Amino acid sequence: MFSDLSVHKEGGPSLLCRPDGDEQQREAAEVFQRVLPAYTPCCDAYRIGERNFNRQYAHIYATRLMQMRPLLTERAQQKWGEDVCIRKLCDLNAREQCCIVGTLFKHMELQPSILKEISEEHNLLPQPTRTKFTSDTDELILEDELQRIKLEGKIDKHKCVTGSVIAIYGAEKNDGKFTVEDYCTADLPVQSPRPALKEDRFVLLASGLGLGSTRADSMLGLQLLVDMVTGQLGGQGEQGGAATISRVLLAGNLLSRDTQDKEATTKPKYLTKKTQAGSVEAMRLLDEMLLQLVSSVPVDVMPGHHDPTNYTLPQQPLHRCMFPLSSVYPTLQLVPNPYQASMDGVRFLGTSGQNISDIQKYSSKDDHLDILEDTLRLRHLAPTAPDTLGCYPFYQKDPFIIEECPHVYFSGNAPSFQCRTVQGPEGQEVLLVTVPEFCSTQTACLVNLRTLQCQPISFSAFSPDDNDDDDSEMNVSH
Repeated sequence: MFSDLSVHKEGGPSLLCRPDGDEQQREAAEVFQRVLPAYTPCCDAYRIGERNFNRQYAHIYATRLMQMRPLLTERAQQKWGEDVCIRKLCDLNAREQCCIVGTLFKHMELQPSILKEISEEHNLLPQPTRTKFTSDTDELILEDELQRIKLEGKIDKHKCVTGSVIAIYGAEKNDGKFTVEDYCTADLPVQSPRPALKEDRFVLLASGLGLGSTRADSMLGLQLLVDMVTGQLGGQGEQGGAATISRVLLAGNLLSRDTQDKEATTKPKYLTKKTQAGSVEAMRLLDEMLLQLVSSVPVDVMPGHHDPTNYTLPQQPLHRCMFPLSSVYPTLQLVPNPYQASMDGVRFLGTSGQNISDIQKYSSKDDHLDILEDTLRLRHLAPTAPDTLGCYPFYQKDPFIIEECPHVYFSGNAPSFQCRTVQGPEGQEVLLVTVPEFCSTQTACLVNLRTLQCQPISFSAFSPDDNDDDDSEMNVSH
C-alpha cells in the first residue's frame, strides 16, 4: 500500500522515465522505507451515537463538578494541608478560614446575548463588533450544587472564564462576599511512561489548509508540503528525511472561510442560476490532495470550524462519502475533534482550536500557548462550553475532562507556531504545540516521537511577478 521513496543516484533523462545506464546503476538506486508507528485511536469518548437535544445544559455543569470535586479536594489537601477545612457553600460560617470547591461563573456585561440581538429589531442601539468581551465591571462568582457567592481578593477575574472548576481558600466576610487568599486547579493528571525509541520518527501537524480560498497563491505552498511528505521534493537527503515522517495529522479548517458564501444564503435558490457552493469544489481539491498523501503515509483528518460537519463540540468525523478517491485507502482516518491517539506509546491530545479562541475572547489572555497550558492545568479541554462555546448536552459524563495526561497537547489554527515543555507536580512532561494556520503562515510542524521535540517547517513560494525565475523555494526552519 505504501510507495517506496526511491532516489536514482545517476539520475534520468526526463521526469517519470527509467534512468539510463546498465543494471549496476539501477541496482545502486537507494530505497527509503517509511517506518510506521504502532497506532491506537482513543477517540471513542468524543463520538456521539444517538443524539438527544431535549436535555438541559445544567446537567453538564453538575456532572463536571461531581467528577472533578474529588480531584480538587486532593489537590487542596496537598497544597494547604491535610487538616484544611473543606466546606460547601450552604455550610459556610462568617470569617472562618476554609476551602471551597466549585465552578466559576463570570458575569460579563459585554457578553453577546440573543436578547440584545432582538433589541436591534426595535430600533435600539446595536452592540459594536468586538474581539474581546471583558470589562472592568465583570464579576466573578463561585457556585456549587446549591448556592453561589461573589468572589474578591487574590484572583484575577479577567484571566478566569466561566466553567472552570477550581478550589479556593479564604473566608466569607460580613458583606456576603468571599475573600480569596489562594486558589488551585486540578493540575495535570497521571501520565503513563513514554517508551524509549531507538530512531527518529516524526508526526507532521498541520491545520488551516484553507482550500477554496480566493487567494491565487494559496495552493502552491500546500503542494510543496504534499510533495515534501511524499518524497517528491528535493534530493536524496530530503527524501531520506521524508521517510522518517510516519504520520500526518490535519487539525481542522481544511476548507477556507471563503467557501461559506453568505451572499448565496441571502438569496432564494429559485432566483439563482447555475450556482454551486464553494465548498463542493474545495472538497474535491481536498480529496485529490489527500489521495496524494494517503497513498504514501497514514493521515488523520480532523474537522474544524469551517468544515462541513456539526457545529457543536465534539465535532464528528467528516463523512467518507465526501472523499470518493482517498477513502478507498485504509490509511485515511477520519477522526473527531477533539482528537486523542497513541503513536508508539506517545499520547497525542488536541483540538482544532475553537476552545482556545473562545477563551481568548472572554479573558484578558491573548497568547494561545498560555491558554493551552491553562486548559491543561484546569484538566479540562473546553471550560467555556456550553456557556459561550457550543457543545452537545452531556448529562452522565463530561468527556472534555482530561483523565490521562498526554505527552503532546496541541491546538490548531493558531496565529503562529509556538511550543514549550511543561512539567507536572508528579514529574509529568508535556509538549505544548500551537499549530499555525497553514494558509496564512505556510508553516507546519514536526514532532519527534523519540525526543519529544517540535520544529516548524515553512514553505515560501515566489511568483514570477516577484522573481525573474519561475521557481519555488522551500525553507525548513529548525
